Amino acid sequence: MMGSPLTLTVAFQIGPVAITTPVLATWAIMVVLAVGSCLLTRHMSLHPSTRQAALEVVVEAIEAQIRDTMRVEPAPYVPLIGTLFLFIFAANWSSLVPGVEPPTAHLETDAALALIVFFAVIWFGVRSRGLRGYFATFAEPSILMVPLNIVETMTRTFSLVVRLFGNVMSGVFVVGIVLSLVGLLVPVPLMALDLLTGAVQAYIFSVLAMVFIAGVLGEPKPEKEK
Repeated sequence: MMGSPLTLTVAFQIGPVAITTPVLATWAIMVVLAVGSCLLTRHMSLHPSTRQAALEVVVEAIEAQIRDTMRVEPAPYVPLIGTLFLFIFAANWSSLVPGVEPPTAHLETDAALALIVFFAVIWFGVRSRGLRGYFATFAEPSILMVPLNIVETMTRTFSLVVRLFGNVMSGVFVVGIVLSLVGLLVPVPLMALDLLTGAVQAYIFSVLAMVFIAGVLGEPKPEKEK
């Protein structure tokens, strides 16, 4: 059973720097995803193999979701949204590995992911509207809304943290309690439900990131007639 989600276990130290188990798990997942991506995308061709066809289905699904949610061409947003989804999905399912606690069951990891979305919103907003245009969005629909819009920006970032942390941590915690009380096989249905919840949370987090980014983008520029 996992310990308190507010308590960090130190895996090892590098000089004065303590490396905690969530950080270690996070970097392990990043390495696995990076190496796996390099291996799976080697030898791409116009006549796709089964492996390449499967990868293309995943990418096309992400692009379709971005297009449907944000109403923009997906290319600029696929790297961020795709990476967020794959990382959170892999992190949530890392509980399948014996002795591994999902890093997303700890506030620090979820806060870091939410901050990525927070700064991504600013980045894409400034790139789309310009610095002045981005700050002008806080005065929409009226300048009286500036304080409320600023508070909303902060609270929605906090909501990302709470939503992901609460769902992942609670699932792992409940499975751990049942496992310690009744044995190995009985919690299997709960574990399956926990894995489903992890996949759904990865999807929801990614969709919310799309919605937040879409909210600061300017109107698409009309194409010039040739």
